[in-house]
Amino acid sequence: MKRRNTESTNEIYALLKASKSALSHDMIRSKLTSNADRATIYRILNRFCEDKLVHKVMGDDGKQYFAFCTNCQEKKHKHNHFHFRCTVCGKVECLTSEIEISLPENYVFQNFNASISGVCSECMNR
Repeated sequence: MKRRNTESTNEIYALLKASKSALSHDMIRSKLTSNADRATIYRILNRFCEDKLVHKVMGDDGKQYFAFCTNCQEKKHKHNHFHFRCTVCGKVECLTSEIEISLPENYVFQNFNASISGVCSECMNR
């Protein structure tokens, strides 16, 4: 199905691509200049997930965060890694170490979500 490129879609894509950390819906909404409502933002974010442009991270705080897939041009989606959420500044980052996941025979891997919380180096050095 062909996707429409609206002002909101383009702006949210640019925000995620430029961000060095995963962004929550509220973080994205606060940075938008377009008048996209809450439902429109979620619809765009979920479409990006379906299209494998971003991946969704469930934080230990219960919020959903969205991170741009840095390797999506190669179509090698490796999301078997932990995410770190700073409890001081709220930044959510993908950690680079991959985790080996061993499933029983005839099980199919579809999703992995692991989150660690603590204090990031920037907040520790303040």
